[in-house]
Amino acid sequence: MAFTESKTGKIGLYGVLLVATIVAPFLFPNYSVQLATLWIFIIVAITWDMTGGQMGYNSLGNIFFYGTGMYAAAVVGIGLVYNVGDYTAAAGGGIYEFTVTQWMTGYLLGSLFAGVFCAITAVILGYLFFGLRGPYFAIGTLGVAIAAGELVSNWDWVGGGQGISLPIYPGDAGVGKNVIYFGFAAVGVVLFIFVKWLYSTRFGAAINAIRDDEEKAEAMGLQTLRYKLTAWAMSAFFVGVAGGMSGFQLGHFEPLETAYQTINLGIFMVVCVLLGGKGTLWGPIIGAVMFQIFKEVTWNYFLGWQWVALGALIVVTVVYFQDGLMGWLMQKKPEWFGIRVEKKDDAAQTAQ
Repeated sequence: MAFTESKTGKIGLYGVLLVATIVAPFLFPNYSVQLATLWIFIIVAITWDMTGGQMGYNSLGNIFFYGTGMYAAAVVGIGLVYNVGDYTAAAGGGIYEFTVTQWMTGYLLGSLFAGVFCAITAVILGYLFFGLRGPYFAIGTLGVAIAAGELVSNWDWVGGGQGISLPIYPGDAGVGKNVIYFGFAAVGVVLFIFVKWLYSTRFGAAINAIRDDEEKAEAMGLQTLRYKLTAWAMSAFFVGVAGGMSGFQLGHFEPLETAYQTINLGIFMVVCVLLGGKGTLWGPIIGAVMFQIFKEVTWNYFLGWQWVALGALIVVTVVYFQDGLMGWLMQKKPEWFGIRVEKKDDAAQTAQ
């Protein structure tokens, strides 16, 4: 009976969250941008945790897939209608116009292509970088993200340092915001369902074994490279899709400050996971919500001190909550997670 009630409770929780996701942009239309940003944080946090938390490979270069996704989606979205070189040479199009159908087609196909392209790129990079471990892997991936930003800055065909100006949704502005929001929400929901299933399979156990002791995993016959490449490719796919959608949301983006923003989003995705708890299903989501609230408060009411506040948040989290909120709750309230802790009195009675 307890299992049935627990299962029913979970279904009820998921139902409430799904309804809240659907009605949120209609209840809070003035905060549609912030709500969409929250979904971006959720997506990049979950995908970072796939390799950083579940597999033990802490990447500082996942922002590479986000920025690459932006450019890949933009090239497809523009190229379906106009010549990309001519469009970018005109610094964003000027006289170039898109219909609603053309915009939606470019938005959907471009974002999907961005995900596939980033997944393929992750496999190629994986062969180069998965020979590195620990801080060397983190620094190597960060170097790729920084180099990519510099290279794109000097590539005139995609706008160079001035970036690309994509067309704004040609229909009603409110409808356009909802299209963007529900795009991110759909990706986030699909990603959550996917990782919830994935972590319960043999694949989930395999990447956890790599995290715990890769040498032992290899000695037991586990083909670790295959699992690492697959995990990073799946992570890159969803980050690439999110990046592609972000390009259409922003309207204009440029390589260093927007696409390959290693100092901002590249750090934020890691902070979200640390806040919620690495290697847990709900940790990245809870951490993303907490960080978005913290970010909005500090960026609006403590402007000029927001980076100081962010640094303080990171220090407090690393020093006092190394396992994040979820890890702290598991220690304080293990029964909430189905963990039975035997008390001393119970242990004494059992011994007698």
